[in-house]
Amino acid sequence: MASLTNLVNTSNLQNNPIIKVKEFFDKQNDYKATKSLDKWRFVGYVLDLNFSGATIITNDTYKMMVGGIPRGSFLILVPADFSNTKPHFSLLRVKGVSSTPLSQQVQQTYFEMHKRSMPELDLWTQADLQWGALECDVLGMFYGNPVKSDELSFSGDVNNIVSAHRYEVYAPDEELLDLIVNGTVRKEFQQRIGKLRTMECLFEVEKQASDNIPVMVSMRDFMGCRTAMFGKTRLGKSNVVKLLAQGMIDATEDSKNVGQLIFDINGEYANDNSQDNNSSIYSANTERCEVYALTKRAETPSKELKLNFYEKPDSCKEIIGSFLTNEGKNSNYITAFVSVLLGSPDDIGQLDSQSDKIHEIRKIQIYWSILNAAGYKCNEGALKKLKGLYAGSTKPLEPHFSDKVRSQIYGDSVPPQPTNLDEMTDEYKKFAEYINANGDITKPDGKPVFTVDEKALLGFLLPKTGSGPMMIANYREYHSPNASDFVKEIIQSLDEGKTIILDLGNASDTIRKYFSDLLSLNVFRNQEKKFVNNKLGDSYIQLYFEEAHNLFPPHTKDNQDVYSRFAKEGAKFHIGMVYSTQSPSTISQELLVQTENFFVGHLSSSGETNALTKTQVAFAGVEEDIMRSRTPGYMRMLTMSNRFVVPVQADLYDPKKG
Repeated sequence: MASLTNLVNTSNLQNNPIIKVKEFFDKQNDYKATKSLDKWRFVGYVLDLNFSGATIITNDTYKMMVGGIPRGSFLILVPADFSNTKPHFSLLRVKGVSSTPLSQQVQQTYFEMHKRSMPELDLWTQADLQWGALECDVLGMFYGNPVKSDELSFSGDVNNIVSAHRYEVYAPDEELLDLIVNGTVRKEFQQRIGKLRTMECLFEVEKQASDNIPVMVSMRDFMGCRTAMFGKTRLGKSNVVKLLAQGMIDATEDSKNVGQLIFDINGEYANDNSQDNNSSIYSANTERCEVYALTKRAETPSKELKLNFYEKPDSCKEIIGSFLTNEGKNSNYITAFVSVLLGSPDDIGQLDSQSDKIHEIRKIQIYWSILNAAGYKCNEGALKKLKGLYAGSTKPLEPHFSDKVRSQIYGDSVPPQPTNLDEMTDEYKKFAEYINANGDITKPDGKPVFTVDEKALLGFLLPKTGSGPMMIANYREYHSPNASDFVKEIIQSLDEGKTIILDLGNASDTIRKYFSDLLSLNVFRNQEKKFVNNKLGDSYIQLYFEEAHNLFPPHTKDNQDVYSRFAKEGAKFHIGMVYSTQSPSTISQELLVQTENFFVGHLSSSGETNALTKTQVAFAGVEEDIMRSRTPGYMRMLTMSNRFVVPVQADLYDPKKG
């Protein structure tokens, strides 16, 4: 009756991948019966077993028959009487070498052997010395899904532990390794990321069944999720990012439901690298990609990524101030200029106080005069149409000081009011010149005409000593009077499922952060708006950040900035992130805890591996391997589909092969 029941249970799993386990053991029994030991995958027996680990005893002969058992390799644990149970197996990962009950006697034998320089051992002693033990982690159990008969299930625990002598341990063949690595990966949007690589050493690797196993990922695991890339520089993080970005483009060729925004700080995703013979994401996908560049490159068609320093006075004034500060320019008049804050035209238009509005407009007018004096080109027609910069009869390019105030500067020959930027600049220069020579200019009631901030700006426009506006002339490369509303264009392209690459290769850290902040905030607002209006559907946005420690520092005090909101609310609004940096310890713990997918290359210290395992326990047990291996592209991967870490040699990005 038991055999009949088992037959029925097995027949119910004929369409389930777990049936490969039964097929594997049928073959193993045949190999054992026919003494085809060169094909036999038997490794050994269990010496000790608990819910989290196992000690197995094995023999040199068994090890050599399976091509070796490196640390980090996968073994399978099954009942010795496999015929009386449903197909299943527990997954082990080799952790290290363990002692056996006879270890001390074996060491004594070795000692005596070498002491006496024995050339030969008798067969009985030799057989005894070949036995050893391996310490393994129990990762969980594979079995057929009891609800969906055609699906494989994996649990992070095992359902039962019985006496150790009732188990056997095998090294999986290629079919079972493929099942272990890819069996639980979502079927939707699958893409190859590389091949299984259980060890860095490639000596006689062809003898191992693991050498030809492709590693697949489901791009669905990355949509709306957080993905971390850790490892030292030049060891393959950017290559894996390219594979993921390309995989998303390929997977959504028909649906076009995922837009991608790549902040390319080195220009490697937008431009081909002839030195390394690497293709860029853009050159491989010109129909689905657009490049925005600060500095146009002849070989890469791109749209202009420039700022209009006139039309964005609030943010661009801050950028100029950051440039000056970073260059160590700290004269008193420069420091005073940097400290001044400007309002945006929209905010100024909302002010209730007419006096406040006039002074805010005046600060912007002096700022514009500084830009003009520094040689920044301007579209005056666009400035004259800016809403919010009209106060009474005052227009954006007309200061409209009273004749009594202007007569203090011009005397009896007061000229007509300025009507263009050059005339306005000249007038403010004359006010600055008068203040430098005589002190404050006053109104008829004796109150000063200019506020402290306005005088600080005038002091930069025409300083008593110093270069003034010419100090910011070098920043003109970031300015264009015809800069388009690239934010609106990019958001629209992302909604259409395109991949947008911002080539920031020649930008300073300040400029990079500005564009990251600006576009990240607009992406968040756009997705949030879709969510609120119930229009989110199956549309996703993926963001790619490099040098992520600058955006997600470990001890950030502002938990309400857009990056913190990505970490906490990104999944809800279908915003995914791929962020790269060298060290886990330099990243916000809040983000690390929320991260679902990991690709980890070489880390050089236990402090870094401890920071990793502290937030993702699945990496416990592979810390030593992470610190020892330094091969480019050799990664430890953990995704939402993989409940345990998979060692993978990432493919070299080469879209021409596809």
